[in-house]
Amino acid sequence: MSASGCGRVSGNRQGEEADEKDRETGLADNRDLRRERKQIAEKYARQGKNDMNTPVLETERLILRKFTEKDMEALFLVLRDEKANRFLPWFPVKNMEETRKFYEERYAAKYRQPQAYAYAVCLKSDNVPIGYMKVDMEEHHDFGYGLRKEFWHRGIAREAGRAVIGQVEKDGLPYVTATHDVRNPRSGRVMEALGMSYRYSYEEMWQPKNFPVTFRLYQLNFDGNEGFVYKKYWNMSSNHFVEELPFCRMARIP
Repeated sequence: MSASGCGRVSGNRQGEEADEKDRETGLADNRDLRRERKQIAEKYARQGKNDMNTPVLETERLILRKFTEKDMEALFLVLRDEKANRFLPWFPVKNMEETRKFYEERYAAKYRQPQAYAYAVCLKSDNVPIGYMKVDMEEHHDFGYGLRKEFWHRGIAREAGRAVIGQVEKDGLPYVTATHDVRNPRSGRVMEALGMSYRYSYEEMWQPKNFPVTFRLYQLNFDGNEGFVYKKYWNMSSNHFVEELPFCRMARIP
């Protein structure tokens, strides 16, 4: 089975030429992103940053590092934000006790593993966490992030994402995936900006919030196997489909 994630049906020669121009532009964008990720990875390698558990990364404006126990107040501000956590698979925390439990289960535990990517996103100006970003080591290699709402719309997720994706590519992950609620299309635009392609959509009963959600899955392959699509969510969902999305990169579902 094959389908386009953002195809446009052309009824004439002019439309076909426009489609071809869009595809060429998309390929050029992908080449530029691959070149940028390679440069980032080479930079970290020259600096000796070869630790494979959340190595410190720096960008123009940001420091990406591990959370520590000293970050509990800052983490609480991130996790209690109802708007920032609306589309995330947990409820906003209510107090410091819940924050510490979240830290222990989702950060400290990962830092004890041989390989993990669970970052605090900090501004260089004060090195205080304003959000988080992660890539899971499970089969899906899920990329995810969250920022306090007062730091939205500044390009921070894209800046941090390029650094993290450059690192996991250097460290040998074959691909990353990312999903977003269809009611949160801004996340899809971040995924596109990081070089990911839309692959398919699926519905699931979202836990622990326990209501049906339609997600879009994006994917970026590092190993040259552009035909590979992570299809576990597709196979698990009885309601799965490929949408016609405007202005998104082409993708095929084998």
